[in-house]
Amino acid sequence: MPRRPSEPILPHSEQAFLAAYDASKFPRPSVTVDLVLLTVENESLRALLLKRLEHPDRDRWALPGGFVGYDEPVDVAAARVLRDKVGLEGIFVEQLFTFGDPARDPRMRVISVAHFALVSPMTLRRAIDTSRSNTMSLATIRIPWIGEADGPVHAIDSNGTELPLAFDHAHILGKAVARLRGRLNYSPIAFELVGEEFTLRSLQQVHEAILGHPVNKDAFRRRILASGQTSPTGKYQSSVQHRPAELYRFVRQSHTSDHT
Repeated sequence: MPRRPSEPILPHSEQAFLAAYDASKFPRPSVTVDLVLLTVENESLRALLLKRLEHPDRDRWALPGGFVGYDEPVDVAAARVLRDKVGLEGIFVEQLFTFGDPARDPRMRVISVAHFALVSPMTLRRAIDTSRSNTMSLATIRIPWIGEADGPVHAIDSNGTELPLAFDHAHILGKAVARLRGRLNYSPIAFELVGEEFTLRSLQQVHEAILGHPVNKDAFRRRILASGQTSPTGKYQSSVQHRPAELYRFVRQSHTSDHT
């Protein structure tokens, strides 16, 4: 059957097609990874930020991030940034969202694959102390919206001063908060921030810090105990001035995952 005039002439094999393919016809945007490392400390939701020492957005505060190598998988790039810029390894980070506004970076077209993780405050404080630098901060996150709405947030330093955020990182942080809030009711994610043994009060404080408002103590205890996700250890707090509270541990269930 003769070829119709509108039909393109195709190579006989995919190998021949790829050999003749002209990739220069399409501009190539750069790809970065940005890491949202969240924790709860002193009943406040906090995130690790780095001060930018170069343009653009010099002297503003940013999430740990970096460009993805041409032959580098995105998850490998995220682990590299975590190691090289924060000094941490072996922490599970998962993809959060892809941010691709053409104007998000004044240098060029940059698409960011944001990742997030919950990390203990002790681990993040240790990373800050090890860096011996004043360019790393565990900032308090203030959320100007309620529920699982999405929008930019504010970062506050230990002196109560708002830190100016670089690029669109206020929006990336906001997306991470919304994702975290949305997962509290169906995922055991909050247990990652209370240690192996914890009081129900400390678990409640984690929930309140993430949600941004108090929760009813009795209703919270009933829900947590009925969920089957906790088990009493038979031990109590020590070295406290008030009545020692009972300690619990997280019970991993076969149908749940810490990162679902």
